[in-house]
Amino acid sequence: MLVIYRLCINLLFLLSPFIIIIRLFKKKEDLKRFKEKFCIFSKKKRTGKLIWFHGASVGEIQSIVPLLEKFEKEKDISNILITTNTLSSSKIIKKLKFKKIIHQFFPIDLNLFTKKFINFWSPEIVFFIDSEIWPNMLVNLERKNIPIILLNGRITKKTFSKWKILKKFSKEIFSKFTLCLSSNNISKFYLKKLGAINVKLIGNLKYSQSENEKIGLDSKLKKFILSKKTWCASSTHENEERICGLAHKELKKKYKNLLTIIIPRHAERAVMIEKELEQLNLKIQLHEPTKKIHPDTDIYIVNTYGMTKSFYNYSSNVFLGGSLINHGGQNPLEAARYGCNILHGPNISNFEEIYYFLNKNKISKKIYNQKTIAIELNRLFLKRTNSKQIKNEINVLGKKILKNTYKEINLILNNAI
Repeated sequence: MLVIYRLCINLLFLLSPFIIIIRLFKKKEDLKRFKEKFCIFSKKKRTGKLIWFHGASVGEIQSIVPLLEKFEKEKDISNILITTNTLSSSKIIKKLKFKKIIHQFFPIDLNLFTKKFINFWSPEIVFFIDSEIWPNMLVNLERKNIPIILLNGRITKKTFSKWKILKKFSKEIFSKFTLCLSSNNISKFYLKKLGAINVKLIGNLKYSQSENEKIGLDSKLKKFILSKKTWCASSTHENEERICGLAHKELKKKYKNLLTIIIPRHAERAVMIEKELEQLNLKIQLHEPTKKIHPDTDIYIVNTYGMTKSFYNYSSNVFLGGSLINHGGQNPLEAARYGCNILHGPNISNFEEIYYFLNKNKISKKIYNQKTIAIELNRLFLKRTNSKQIKNEINVLGKKILKNTYKEINLILNNAI
């Protein structure tokens, strides 16, 4: 089965120049750095021991920041290599003020490239985050006897169904992991079924929080937000922004000073969203720190990455996107950590356990359309909520998960170094 996979990857590789050109045109690739995906490295390894973390995009990298802070202090580790697949994640990494971090884009999973990548960086240990499974890389790491840990392991029902079709192949690949630290019970079950040997339930790293987390907004923007009746629509996908715009129009009949902040999952969609919402006769403003904020703004669209937490800090009510479409939802823990009341659609299959916890504690509520968003926001606007207790519970749980994760990692890392 591995032979067939390699044949398919080789065939796809022939199309890669065309794919890269299209992605460059769509501004989804870095013109100066896309060569890294072909193992043409832009940086060199410094002397000393190197550990490697790989995460697909922004969310995965943000989830490991508390861990990175700990490894930044480790004297035995000189380099922390982080690889990602997306341009947006590279922008987030630039903002991390860690001296040991080296960022590269993850190479195409060709057998030749993965061997070259491993030989060049020579990691002591490798961490794959969430559900990143790349067969050639895993096979070649194991052949070099390099420990591989799946961090914050998450396997959805949809992913499990796909891997289950290839039972022998999944067992061959998932057995390569030295340790799988599962984020929830169902993922632990799926990982074992797929062939992972050493699986432990630790919990979701997104419960944990950076010790040096800095949040804040420009003073003028902060003042503007606090002067309004504000709610936030975060991690929204196509079609969800229009629903939020319609909910805004309904609510504005009662709340004349209403402000809706939209933080799309993909910031590059901001201009398209602006045009779509202007058709609803709403006054739209894109996030531009140097530009004066118009006092009659209805919708404020955040067109940059890494600012979500800052807006959560000044908005106690949040709708989380990816849940009114067939996407499976987005992780609500970040919003919950900031004491936000959370609204979500019915499609939350990727985060059912977390939403169960939040629903049980009356922190989140299911909605279905613009009408139910407006009804629930009106209820929340009229209600005084005390989120301090739930914030404390999440922070305590987060510290416990981080401590246990770090402990499990060190048991393997100490043998590797």
